[in-house]
Amino acid sequence: MKKFSFKIIDDKNPLLRKECEKVVLPIDDSLRETINEMVEYLKASQDEEIAQKLGIRAGVGLAAPQIGINKRFFAIYYLNEEGKEIKYGLVNPRIIMSSVKKCALASGEGCLSVKNDHPGYVYRYFKITLRAFDVFLDKEIDIVAKGYDAIVLQHELDHLSGVLYYDRIDKTNPVKELDNSILI
Repeated sequence: MKKFSFKIIDDKNPLLRKECEKVVLPIDDSLRETINEMVEYLKASQDEEIAQKLGIRAGVGLAAPQIGINKRFFAIYYLNEEGKEIKYGLVNPRIIMSSVKKCALASGEGCLSVKNDHPGYVYRYFKITLRAFDVFLDKEIDIVAKGYDAIVLQHELDHLSGVLYYDRIDKTNPVKELDNSILI
């Protein structure tokens, strides 16, 4: 059973509230290894038996500040509804286009760094174009994502700006439904 070289820090840690620094390109082997390990962690977390043995919770994304690194990169891994593998190791990501339409997960969001449940809708852009250097393709790419895929990317991108998902929940009405939005 693989032991991971990092621990996930929780939302009490001030590092999660800091703006992350850009990564200087080209990336080095150390960063590549870290991102690969982050993807392996996410894969392991999604296997119930392995996750239970390691004492970890299931997740689909992991950002550098969550493992104590104040740099602009994150990893994503999951199988989409069609069973297709979604796998990214993104460095210096930024949204270059977004829709007016918003969306939120009907069940609410969660986070590997947040132990307590924070019920409510987290509204995000329904469709985005994100530009980043992809470690697995070894080049800058544009990702056009909508719905759940867009939510996952925006959740991880928020971590790089010191924003946690529950910061986006309406404090007075957590289940407020916005005009021109959909619940997924």
